[in-house]
Amino acid sequence: MTVEPMLIVEQALEQVLKEFHPLEPERVPILQALGRVLAEDVHADADIPPYANSSMDGYAVLAADTAGASRETPIHLHVVDELAAGYVSETVVTSGTTIRIMTGAPIPPRADAIVQVEETRTVGERVEVFTTVQVGQFIRPAGEDVHRGERVLSQGTLVRPQEVGMLATLGHKAASVIRRPRVAILATGDEVVAIDAPLTPGKIHNANSYSNAAQVIRYGGIPILLGIARDRERELTEKIRAGLAQGVDLFLTSGGVSVGDFDLVKKVLAAEGEISFWRVRMKPGKPLAFGHIGGVPVLGLPGNPVSVMVSFEMFARPALLKMQGRTDWERPVVAATLMNAVTHKDSRRHYLRARIEAQDGEYRAYLTGEQGSGILSSMVKANGLAIIPEEWTHAPAGARVQAILLD
Repeated sequence: MTVEPMLIVEQALEQVLKEFHPLEPERVPILQALGRVLAEDVHADADIPPYANSSMDGYAVLAADTAGASRETPIHLHVVDELAAGYVSETVVTSGTTIRIMTGAPIPPRADAIVQVEETRTVGERVEVFTTVQVGQFIRPAGEDVHRGERVLSQGTLVRPQEVGMLATLGHKAASVIRRPRVAILATGDEVVAIDAPLTPGKIHNANSYSNAAQVIRYGGIPILLGIARDRERELTEKIRAGLAQGVDLFLTSGGVSVGDFDLVKKVLAAEGEISFWRVRMKPGKPLAFGHIGGVPVLGLPGNPVSVMVSFEMFARPALLKMQGRTDWERPVVAATLMNAVTHKDSRRHYLRARIEAQDGEYRAYLTGEQGSGILSSMVKANGLAIIPEEWTHAPAGARVQAILLD
């Protein structure tokens, strides 16, 4: 295969994202809609609240009856009923009378204001009112929140707890949302063994599949773990075909995308489908395959544990979010002061694992130890990625850099 020039990250991401589109909708119970994107507008079929109600515990009155009331010169009203939330009163409030009312209870007939209970004193069957109220005071009108027929939630809205609450307020038990993508995950390599297998010489546990599966879950997808494919073309092909048979929307592999004789993912992609690119000007994560098999996009991630996680962040995560109808897939990026000097010899963009802290009115980036692509502990300790541009060969302590916030 002819070696193509390395793509910069933005070029690679553009090529990846143009192959992904929002998936079809499905109806789910509203609690299962949390964190997902609405696939249709939601309109109110009634006013919310559906009736005028009291916003305070107190007394429903005719506002005119309270004119001139004070603690020195209270107004005396006759209490003719008591009304709790969830009930209605047919008793009409007339001049000189009042109804004891609780928060949320419907406003009784003719009453036009509420006097807070704190501004009253009960004396037998009468109440002393110590304040003057205005018409409408402490009354929540019907439709104060939402009017009948109003579009309350729009297609494309990310459902948060407050949207779940609104759906419940409207009486919706279910909502139409973009379905979650199914993602096949396959590790490759003779050196990789199951996580509960003993580590014999030359073997490592299959951390990549679980890191990727956790990332898939975190960003809304459903991981389909396919285990490990050995460095055999036939076995890798069979594993990929078995994954495709499960109706996946994205296929992730780890390992097998560099230039060694046993790196077979590119070869199988070429044989089974097509490959678009496989080298990106970044570190960690230069070897990256992207193509299609059976109409399903395939991302061939590197094999080293840090490389596979960073590559997922840069390419698989945006693709997953786009499939779910999200448009806000870019991570927050802040300007930070690099607290450790960095020197490197190649012309790739470096993503350094760092702890990003806000101190003295600025962000500071502290590297989380050695930055080798096999040092997973550097990711464990990190909450961000400090970016060293391609054209830099040295970044002194104190340099200002961009930092991607992961948490």
